[in-house]
Amino acid sequence: MSRPNLRLAALRRFAITISVLNVLGHTVLGFENSWAQMVVALLTAYGTEIFLEIVDAWAGKRPPKFAGGVTSFIDFLLPAHISGLAVSMLLYAGGLLLPFAFAAAVAIASKHLFTVAVNNVERHFLNPSNTGIALTVFLFPALAPIMPWQFTETLSSNLSSAFPVVVVCLGTFMNVHYAKRMPLVLGWVFAFALQGVVRCLVNDLPLVVGLIPMTGVSFVLFTFYMITDPGATPSDRRQQVLFGAATAFVYCMLVISHIGFAFFYALLIVSFTRGVILHVQNWRLAAKPSLSSS
Repeated sequence: MSRPNLRLAALRRFAITISVLNVLGHTVLGFENSWAQMVVALLTAYGTEIFLEIVDAWAGKRPPKFAGGVTSFIDFLLPAHISGLAVSMLLYAGGLLLPFAFAAAVAIASKHLFTVAVNNVERHFLNPSNTGIALTVFLFPALAPIMPWQFTETLSSNLSSAFPVVVVCLGTFMNVHYAKRMPLVLGWVFAFALQGVVRCLVNDLPLVVGLIPMTGVSFVLFTFYMITDPGATPSDRRQQVLFGAATAFVYCMLVISHIGFAFFYALLIVSFTRGVILHVQNWRLAAKPSLSSS
């Protein structure tokens, strides 16, 4: 399977997975957000994606990427669909609707605004869903990411224990066969465990205190479905490991500084730093011919 087809296959499967999770969440698992908040996030994500693509196509004097039939249109909206559902699932704003529209719009806009050339292909370097959630809770302190208990709130003891196992199995399959981000997952998990142990040793705390977050549903979802965005992470295996480890290190620094929502902020900081580094590298490569000719 060619690389573009592999990416499309991953998007389709991820879109199906997160759609099923949201439907189950609103009907069985006990999601605290409303159907209306999910619809608002989705419609905003769709509308922002279509509008920005029309503007970009007009500026570049090319046909929109969604042109070419129903299948092309659906495939074009897959990333927006994933971002909209992720925002509606992971952001808590009580009964408010506008925060979901804001987060979804920021998520999609970040994908179009923050780009860098990688192997002569323009790619976004910020995780859209994570960026939307992080900026929303930063700008509006009264809001927060959703509490992890909503994913197993109405399940029995056995089912609530089985749920993370199912998420891990599906996430591992996706990242091994499609996203190709298991080195990143392993780098993040091992570095996260290490920073947890180090913090406990330094503060004379039981080791379980630093490791217990790894058993939560939030950590599992973040590990397999958030930090592994193929469009906003390195393809090289060594760089994937470094990316995951760097995110764990920044998370540790944020926790030490008593900053909440450290998962989302850490990923945003590392992703933004990676984008700056890539821009500097591209600038240096572009400057070399002119320097040598002079």
